[in-house]
Amino acid sequence: MDQFKDIRAYRVGWLLPFTDFLLAFPLLGIWAWRTTKGIRLDYSGDRKQIEHDIKHGAFFLTNHRDIILDASWLSLLLRCRYFIRPYMGIGNNLFAKKWIEHLVRFNRCFVVKRGAGAHAQLENAKQLSAYIRQLRGRHKSIWLAQREGRAKDSNDLTQVSVLHMLTMNNDDIFEAVKALNICPVSITYEYDPCDYLKAREMQLKRDNPKWRKRAKDDVESMVTGIRGEKGRVVFRLTPSINPEIDAMLAAHPEYRELPQHDQLQHICNIIDRHIHQGYEIYERGTDFDAYIESRLAKIELPNKDEAFLREKLVEMYNFPVINHRKSLKLKV
Repeated sequence: MDQFKDIRAYRVGWLLPFTDFLLAFPLLGIWAWRTTKGIRLDYSGDRKQIEHDIKHGAFFLTNHRDIILDASWLSLLLRCRYFIRPYMGIGNNLFAKKWIEHLVRFNRCFVVKRGAGAHAQLENAKQLSAYIRQLRGRHKSIWLAQREGRAKDSNDLTQVSVLHMLTMNNDDIFEAVKALNICPVSITYEYDPCDYLKAREMQLKRDNPKWRKRAKDDVESMVTGIRGEKGRVVFRLTPSINPEIDAMLAAHPEYRELPQHDQLQHICNIIDRHIHQGYEIYERGTDFDAYIESRLAKIELPNKDEAFLREKLVEMYNFPVINHRKSLKLKV
């Protein structure tokens, strides 16, 4: 019995090149040409070390901007340059139709189950953790976002719960993380097509803490993210964090005695620093105010709080700059 049947990516073998060149490459290339001013794969750190890590199977942990395109474009870039295609984790909340699930699983995506009770969530996490460890045991590369869902305010911080899931049933947390071979990746969009939708969600949650997104809201975000203008897009790769984990433990051997949550938080701090340092920082000219006003005009709400919404829109573009500057002041 296949214990991963309901979550694993389909093993299509020879069909992957077919889907690449007849489906993925043309579609993703067209959307890149129509909605961006160029997509660039770049490097932060020793490029030779990055390429060595990739050849031995890397776990690409990234910030999250677009529901579909973050993973898709990174996969395309890695396929073109290194002829690898990472397995990608996709939340089942995005499967508005059954055919969508089948399509993404044919394209090397595995399912991240969400929206269940506490007991079911624990069992789902155990299953997903075991599946990911199986893939890494076969030296397969993997893509996963650093948190569940996107950071609406662009304050990208790795959730401890993500690393906890990845290291379940391991006594030595640091060695379990090193076995994953985590290579942080920074994703920067000059403009976020969904910025006005995120600001709208923030006001809805502020006004009604019980408000929850509906399936059609996710579909709207997917469509807007794919079709919207993004400006320049940069994916910046970082070498494996394993040497830094070793250096941290050499300097602070007492960390091995900390509770697991605190151990994982120290690892999250390393990942976050690399993601923040890897941001592409775009100069914002005098027309940026006009851009914010144009996005504000797209928001439709009965009790529209323009001051709050404007603040949140500006905040989305300021947080990466703030975090980037802070990260450069941290000891490397």
